[in-house]
Formats: sequence, C-alpha cells, structure tokens
Amino acid sequence: TYFQRVPLLRALRQEQGAAFTIARDGTDTSLKFREEFLPGLNYNAPSHSLTAPAVFVGQAIHAPDLDQDDFAGVDVRGKIAVVFPGAPARFDNDRRAYYAHGSQKLRAVAERGAVGIVFVGTPQYEERGPWASASAKWSMPGMRLRAKDGTGVNTFPELKASATVSAAAALKIFAGSGQDADSLFKATTAGTLKPFDLPGTLTLAGRTRVEPVDSRNVVARLPGSDASLSKEFIAYTAHLDHIGIGAPVNGDRIYNGAMDNALGVSIMLQAATELVAAPVKPKRSLLFIALTAEEKGLLGAEWFATHPTVPKAGLVANINMDMPVLLIPAKDVVPIGVEHSTLKNTLDAAAKELGLGLSSDPFPEEVVFVRSDQYAFVREGIPAVYLDGGVEPATSGGPSPKAAMDRFLRECYHQPCDDASQPIQYEDAARLARLNARIGTLVGDAAERPRWNKGDFFGDRFAPATASP
Repeated sequence: TYFQRVPLLRALRQEQGAAFTIARDGTDTSLKFREEFLPGLNYNAPSHSLTAPAVFVGQAIHAPDLDQDDFAGVDVRGKIAVVFPGAPARFDNDRRAYYAHGSQKLRAVAERGAVGIVFVGTPQYEERGPWASASAKWSMPGMRLRAKDGTGVNTFPELKASATVSAAAALKIFAGSGQDADSLFKATTAGTLKPFDLPGTLTLAGRTRVEPVDSRNVVARLPGSDASLSKEFIAYTAHLDHIGIGAPVNGDRIYNGAMDNALGVSIMLQAATELVAAPVKPKRSLLFIALTAEEKGLLGAEWFATHPTVPKAGLVANINMDMPVLLIPAKDVVPIGVEHSTLKNTLDAAAKELGLGLSSDPFPEEVVFVRSDQYAFVREGIPAVYLDGGVEPATSGGPSPKAAMDRFLRECYHQPCDDASQPIQYEDAARLARLNARIGTLVGDAAERPRWNKGDFFGDRFAPATASP
C-alpha cells in the first residue's frame, strides 16, 4: 500500500464555558473570549476549571550553558505559569529556535510542577502573527497523535488548563504586580526578564470536544541499485495538508494552500519523476512521502519519523519542501538547516552543477528550521535540509523575490489568497525539482551517509554519537 495510517485526536474548542478570571485585591476581572483570550485545547478532559496562584516565568527557558534561568528564585509547583513566547535575541539562531518552540515551554513548566500555563502575546510576536488572525481561527480543530491506549501524545496531562492572552490584554494580567506590561515587553527585547509571583489567583475554564480520527501519509519507494546501500533510505517529504475551511476573508472561506504546500508537493513529485526516469538509479533507496497534519504540529512527519515504514537505522537523510514562495524569478535557493551537517557539501556540489546560487535564511527570526516537517526527522537524529525559494533577483536590478516573500508572509500566509491565481514562477519550481533530484542522486551514491557536523547544537542534542570526525 502507498498509505501509512496516522492515528490522531481531533480537538474542537467550545465557546460555551470558556472563562478567564483574574482575582486580585478583592476584585474579579474577566477577560473577553476571542477579543482578549482563547482557552487552550484540552486533550485530557472534556471540561476544565482551574483556580490557582500564578507566577511569571519569562520565556520559560532553563539553559545554564547560556546563563539563562527563567525559573530562578521562584517555585511553580501548584501554580499557573505565565509565559511570553520566543527566546532571547542574544541566543544564536539554533538555540533560539529550539528554546522558542512551544513544546519546550510546556515541558519546562510541567516538569517543575506547574498545574496550568498562560501564554501572553508580545507586540513583537504579534507583528508576525496578529491576534486578530489567530482569534478568527478559534473554531478550527487542533490535533495530536493518538497513542495505543487512546490518549494523546505530548499533551502534558499535568497541566490541567491553558490559555492564550493577547498582548493588548497583558496589562490586566500584570496589574497590581509592581510590574507593567510595557516594561516587561521591553525587557523581553533586551533579554533581561526576571521571574516573579503574581498577586491573587487566576481561574481558567473551558470545554473541548475530542474525538479519534485517522489520517494518512502517502509513501512511495524507489529501490536503490546497490545490493548493500539499497538498505539505506533518503526521505523526500512535503506536507499535503493546509488549513481547510475557515473564517471568511472578503467572503472567501476556502484556505487553498497553493504555495503552502501544493507547490511543495508538486516539486517533490517532479523530482520523483526525474529520478524514476533516470537510466541509472541511485545506489541508496529513495522514499517520497506526502505528509499529513503538518499544520497541526508536524504530526504526520513525527509519526513517520518514529514509526517508519522501513528500518529506522536505514534512514540517512531528509530533504523537505514546504511553502516555496516562488512569486518573482530568482537566481538562487535558500537551503535552511544545511549548515548543520555534511549535507552542505552535497548541496554545494548540486547547486554548482545547476548554476544556482545559495543564500542564507532571509528571515532567521522566524526560526523555520523547527517549524516544518524536517524537524521531526532532526529530533530522531536524522540530518535534514529544508529547501526554500530564492531571494536574489534573476536579473540585475529586477524585482526582489525577498520583498515578494515578505509581502506574502504578511498578506497571504494561511489566508484564502494563497491560491493559484498568484504569479507562480513555474520555471523556478522546475529548477528546484532538478536540484532535489540531484541532491538525492549525490547522497544516494556517496560512499558515506550524511553526518552531523562536530559540535553542532542539534546533532549534539539528538544524535551525539553520529557526528563527523
């Protein structure tokens, strides 16, 4: 079969019963549903109501090697942790990406005995993801992988309740604490946040409808041509899902996902077509995987990486395509994450053969290396690269691909206007497909499998025994 079943839990937030109350100095202050807060999805109980004292723990980071401990001097046991998103700007991009990930914050507060968590937006964070856009999608389902016993995977049952609060409502969270929201926002930018207990209590309540569902990854295999090396596999990936039907924008409720990620899947399929047609197949075997539920937290990728359809030890590399924004002709590509492993040497060679330039990530603050499917493979110790569209104009003085990408991220990312009426550069897409195919051939025929670079942050954390000499 071409299908790999992916067991999931689907959760739907209910407006009825949603509440967020601040009890302080004899006064109760209630936040407004959608306008000021959204209750978190609860995969472990159909309804919840939690009242507890609260403690602010900055960005919930414990990184002694970076001289950062947002829990120093406070006790979060039995309390609701109040957390800002992101990570300090002084962190290098790799560590900022790792520590900014939401699952790291959930794990950090749960391990320290917190009973709930409140994520409070900051102006900097909401510049990239406006509260109005997030709250408009409040009724869209969330998902988690489903374990054999029917429970959700990585749902942190120790945390009895959660919520997200807008940056505009933050002043109510910190009122009477001796700290004001604006000063804390500035301290976030400066990297000087300090933890402190908040007066009074918070009450978080909500209801969630949870149901089991199954989805599918779609997997194809091209056997390698070498009797020994064919037992090793290069995994090409691109996610097949998008947002679906949601809140109308100018009367349009269909969130199409042309760039994100129909184009990525098309490029992967074209690369597969070229590799299948080649007179000599790569020595290593190739997998082409259209992954489900990326938009719900890289779930299809996580399931495949932890439950592969081939022996896990044989997975040597992942080449991922996700939302290549190809709106203006470019002369380069952006290989995100390639600097972490010996895949860089391969990519350099492949790009040179095709006359392509290579550029660094134009938006490092977006920490996309941990936000797309390749990160599920990275967490399993598998070197990976995420190929994105270029940023350098194809002709001198021509229009800027980077400016077009920035405009897309502001206006059409996860919006109905991400449709096929955009000026998609199909020549650039074909070139990306050729690059994908060439990388697969070079990795497939190499004497050694790709390795993490010595001292690399992700390699040391997830695969310390597999670094290159």
